[in-house]
Amino acid sequence: MRSIDLASRSGIALKRAFPARQIRHLARIRPYSSAPSLPKTYGDLYNKYKEVRHVLGAQRLTLSEKILYSHLNNVEESLLTNTNNGRDVRGKANLKLNPDRVNMQDASAQMALLQFMTCNLPRTAIPASIHCDHLIVGEHGAADDLTAGIKTNREVFDFLESAAKKYGIDFWPPGAGIIHQTVLENYALPGLMMLGTDSHSPNAGGLCTITIGVGGADAVEALVGAPWELKAPKILGVRLTGKLGGWVSPKDIILHLAGLLTVRGGTGYIVEYFGPGVDTLSLTGMATVTNMGAEIGATTSIFPFTAASNRYLQSTRREQAAKDAELFQNFPGPGANEDSFFKFKADEGAQYDELIEINLSELEPHINGPFTPDLSTPLSKFKDTVKEENWPEKLSAGLIGSCTNSSYEDMTRVESMLKAAERAGLKPAADFYITPGSEQIRATLARDGTLETFAEAGGIVLSNACGPCIGQWKRHDGVEKGTPNAILTSYNRNFRGRNDGNPDTMNFLASPEIVTAMAFAGSTTFNPMTDSLTTPDGKKFRFPAPHGLEGPKTPFDIGKKDLEVLSQDPDPSSSVAISPTSERLALLEPFDAFPSSDLSGLRVLVKITGKCTTDTISAAGPWLKYKGHLPNIAANTLNTAVNAETGEVNAAYDLDGSKHTIPELARKWKEAGQPWLVVAEHNYGEGSAREHAALQPRYLGARIIVCKSFARIHETNLKKQGVVPLTFAEEEDYDKIAAGDEVATVGLYEMLQNAGQGEVSLKVTKKGTGEQFLIPTKHAVSRDHAGFILAGSALNSLVKGI
Repeated sequence: MRSIDLASRSGIALKRAFPARQIRHLARIRPYSSAPSLPKTYGDLYNKYKEVRHVLGAQRLTLSEKILYSHLNNVEESLLTNTNNGRDVRGKANLKLNPDRVNMQDASAQMALLQFMTCNLPRTAIPASIHCDHLIVGEHGAADDLTAGIKTNREVFDFLESAAKKYGIDFWPPGAGIIHQTVLENYALPGLMMLGTDSHSPNAGGLCTITIGVGGADAVEALVGAPWELKAPKILGVRLTGKLGGWVSPKDIILHLAGLLTVRGGTGYIVEYFGPGVDTLSLTGMATVTNMGAEIGATTSIFPFTAASNRYLQSTRREQAAKDAELFQNFPGPGANEDSFFKFKADEGAQYDELIEINLSELEPHINGPFTPDLSTPLSKFKDTVKEENWPEKLSAGLIGSCTNSSYEDMTRVESMLKAAERAGLKPAADFYITPGSEQIRATLARDGTLETFAEAGGIVLSNACGPCIGQWKRHDGVEKGTPNAILTSYNRNFRGRNDGNPDTMNFLASPEIVTAMAFAGSTTFNPMTDSLTTPDGKKFRFPAPHGLEGPKTPFDIGKKDLEVLSQDPDPSSSVAISPTSERLALLEPFDAFPSSDLSGLRVLVKITGKCTTDTISAAGPWLKYKGHLPNIAANTLNTAVNAETGEVNAAYDLDGSKHTIPELARKWKEAGQPWLVVAEHNYGEGSAREHAALQPRYLGARIIVCKSFARIHETNLKKQGVVPLTFAEEEDYDKIAAGDEVATVGLYEMLQNAGQGEVSLKVTKKGTGEQFLIPTKHAVSRDHAGFILAGSALNSLVKGI
């Protein structure tokens, strides 16, 4: 990779945002010939929307349905197959979709590109981008951390940049920003549909874009031009009324909602916000809400297009996009039928599967955690809860920013607090870190003096990257691993050990304003709405309610030229940089196909209890360096899982009773040709879109995961890698099966041969006693999924079909 200080970038982010698609399904009805003034993007969207209206008639549609269905590969096939003639699409139809683009962060892009390379195509079928944001460790500050990160990860960055050059993919270098913020600033547009190889990709839903977090195999499907399949989501409507005031911020909407719904409550749903309260929110505030919708398991989240959306497009120098959106909503013009217009909001009378109402005027700040993002406590009750739960009262650090909360509005609201504290002679009592979401945000905050205010307060400004949010944090405050301590962050996720590798660090999620106030107090029991601090001269100081600006008074500053996007046409003559001796990158070998029979002779590797997230299955932090090397990263598989039978972390027992770590035993069984399965509890695979959590077990010999329930993205990732995900038909059967038991499938092969139709049971032979019994299971295997599993993986199937 070229030096960031010396590199010269040319082109703009949207230079090739919408090249002509490959020829796909021809519509059964004649497409509308759009006027020349309608941009091609919206012309294509309008033609599909016309088909949708032809098929569904006068049926009232939510905003989510309008956008989603208007990206169908074959409208009639998807909407009329097994849907009661289109009346029962939600939760029933298998939608075959054509996304507009794919966005990948550097950790997940490595494996996605390695898979794409096996397809031997000269370019991606749709626009794509790579964002180098996950591999920069937060430690000393932006400049030093970026320099160290580039030096340490140059091999990976060179690979990504060379692949981008060869296949015509936009490349955002390290330091340019976090994927979700950069996508919001450059690629998100109302009415588009995007896939992102990160669970928080729905951030772009704040700008009325359907954006879904996926694994790398899903991304490859879209990159090769194949339709991408999704079970039609149900729609959860959230009606907002009133207006936020004082200490309450958009972050509190989703913190509150997470408490209502839990981490599983949104599974199988799109969360769609509407109501008069929507018009009171900033665009970046709406993005904060949709970003963290991943924490309730939602497929994605979306807001309608508002005046604030228009203002954001203007401030990010996309004036033409704002005009195009306005033109599209008023197309085809006067005299047309009401349903001919594609408005970026739900139809009047559209019905939601579930409805929640939140009065913003009555909402108060919330703090969520520790160890799970849905443990929600109102600020007014948090002090008492800390004492009741015996959580640490001392605050070790406050960290603000990230892809969730680094907007101009967030930072200027915090700035107002810092200036008030400065006038009172106060400094933060706990370490205080700030992570800008993008170079554009950083540069604009620097231009307008906000960063100077942070520095004067003693804050440490980190690089424009994920950093501590995803485990890339090297602490220097003397907190050793195993030491209980509390941190407050404005991040979106707070699983055990996620931020610093210390399982005893309790991360509490809150708005940047609440985090900042508590950082000044150095206490988790401080309530800035009611409590005071003592100034150096002995006076009492209470923070005034924060206030800030929705956006800069002049358009955002682009920032350093060498951090701009590299955008170019594909160069087939260029080579992709992979050393044959690399410890960080390795070409992929295809997985074996499914045998021509049911599976037999499987053994239960481990039975897991409690929360088992993708962090549990494939940890991030220091392991991110092996994201492009499957054999190496497989050494962390399930290494923080809790053994249900012994209570031990990362412990598994061989058939002879010998003790091993879970990945050690998995590798031992792989080398011995012993296939295996894992037994687990609810919401298995909760968390990120990390496909390594499916790839690693598959590589080590897993054929089945059976649990009480799955998280959506992970269940799909397993099927894409040829691992069969099953759930217990009766949850109490979880208690009947144990590590070491032998398992055979009954009906699995027939179900796969019948394109997903049929029931599957597990025949269990107990270790030691030889007792046998059947456990009935459920599955969500579609026709396409069955083809992937039979082929050995989605990639095998794709390569065969190209």
